[in-house]
Amino acid sequence: MNVTTEARPPFPPFTRETATQKVRMAEDGWNSRDPKRVALAYTLDSVWRNRSEFPRGRAEIESFLSRKWVRENEYRLIKELWAFEGNRIAVRFAYEWHDAAGNWFRSYGNENWEFDENGLMQKRFASINDLAITKSERKFHWPQGRRPDDHPGLSDLGL
Repeated sequence: MNVTTEARPPFPPFTRETATQKVRMAEDGWNSRDPKRVALAYTLDSVWRNRSEFPRGRAEIESFLSRKWVRENEYRLIKELWAFEGNRIAVRFAYEWHDAAGNWFRSYGNENWEFDENGLMQKRFASINDLAITKSERKFHWPQGRRPDDHPGLSDLGL
């Protein structure tokens, strides 16, 4: 049982507006590429599945993200709300990045999220596939950090 006085609004049960807000907050956090900042959005005992890794708790999440962003250079992410009900949100996402050799990829995925009453994510299950792309096929060109509000989302980009 997670016992915490931390709060991260908006809180469940989610409406379309608050679920969309939660998705954008997650996107902004991940685009910061700050493992410590991102880990604070999760409960102390959060349970993850990310590809073949299964981090548990903030310390493991922070370690996982630190390793991820060393490998995935020029990381830029877009998330989009897919569905929501009660304390759960489903999203689809795509992110672009390149490896140390300069090979570009677009990673596509889906995530299922479950939140506690304080608005912290207690469960995150991600399924992700990588597609090799050329540099000229990139679609995410904003300066690293938060995606500008006027930048197209996934549906607008046909992804």
